Amino acid sequence: MERFKTERISGDVVTSERTEPAETRPIWLDKGGRTVKVIDQRKLPHEWIIADLETVDDAIDAIKSMFVRGAPLIGVTGAWGVYLAVRNTSSQQALIDECSRLKLARPTAVNLVWAVDKVLVDVLSARDADGRLQAARRGAEDLAEEEAENCRLIGVHGLPLIEKLAACKGGQAVNILTHCNAGWLACVAYGTATAPMYAAHEQNIPIHVWVDETRPLNQGARLTAWELGEAGIPHTVITDNAGGHLMQERMVDLVLVGTDRTTCTGDVANKIGTYLKALAARDNGVPFYVALPSSTFDWSTKRGKDIPIEERDPDEVRYVQGWEDGAMHTVLVPPEASPAANYAFDVTPARLVTGFITERGICGASEADIRQLFPEKRA
Repeated sequence: MERFKTERISGDVVTSERTEPAETRPIWLDKGGRTVKVIDQRKLPHEWIIADLETVDDAIDAIKSMFVRGAPLIGVTGAWGVYLAVRNTSSQQALIDECSRLKLARPTAVNLVWAVDKVLVDVLSARDADGRLQAARRGAEDLAEEEAENCRLIGVHGLPLIEKLAACKGGQAVNILTHCNAGWLACVAYGTATAPMYAAHEQNIPIHVWVDETRPLNQGARLTAWELGEAGIPHTVITDNAGGHLMQERMVDLVLVGTDRTTCTGDVANKIGTYLKALAARDNGVPFYVALPSSTFDWSTKRGKDIPIEERDPDEVRYVQGWEDGAMHTVLVPPEASPAANYAFDVTPARLVTGFITERGICGASEADIRQLFPEKRA
């Protein structure tokens, strides 16, 4: 992965003067039209590094190694991967083969296959090489804008949930618990789970966010906390296992999470640990909402047990990264000889989900409710 060309924007701790979330994108095409640029999310919040993607291999490695992560962003990266494939291949079969490799980069997030196929269809309908390149670029740009707008609308539709809770609290902050990072870093803009939070903050509704650290890669402690801090939203980082206690103590009003793949029947695959939050929320009467664009629904899968669960490198569990003395350091935590397992996702059954917040509105966690909101997807 280090073969990427990288541009170090700042080696210092990222400060609050940085651009606000709604004005920032985690992926874009350079002005020359040859290189796709992404934020290296492995380095945040302590280093701001931009990586160059110039080939399909670069795009695949970026997805696998989590330079980019989050279902919508993985999908958009896949779309730009098609663009890179068109730039670097000369035959239709080679292009199809490259796209097939792209789709295998990470197995759980359904957006990747959806995005690659969507752009590829338009590319294959073009008449010549220039037309294919234009179709690929237009397809990736349009998909990125579509996902950004969908996330903005998730914020619009999710805002009333927070407004209603705020009205019952007499001016006290609404306490929201979230898991992993489902913010603009994961979703091109606005985020999914964070979109209603940003919307509430813009309306001067007092909120406070409990941020799960999200082991083993700490996307909550590193990324969500950084995003919220940049936006000026009060938040507190907690251990992954603290959520149940907070709910028992009535310190959580709402759980808002994202998802990497959701079945048409409402089963939700999300970052490992989400299922435990849903169980605690149900036991304590706390509403548990999942925010997602329609691109994250898997319209052909009915059972959560059929969603492939990615198993990642055990060293992500065995080692932790942190910032000290102006540099990143990696340290071993368990005994060196101890084996580790690294299941990246779990599945929360629909029965534990209060509802889905989508770009078209909020619906219940059942196939009938989901397909009523998206009638064109009816079987």
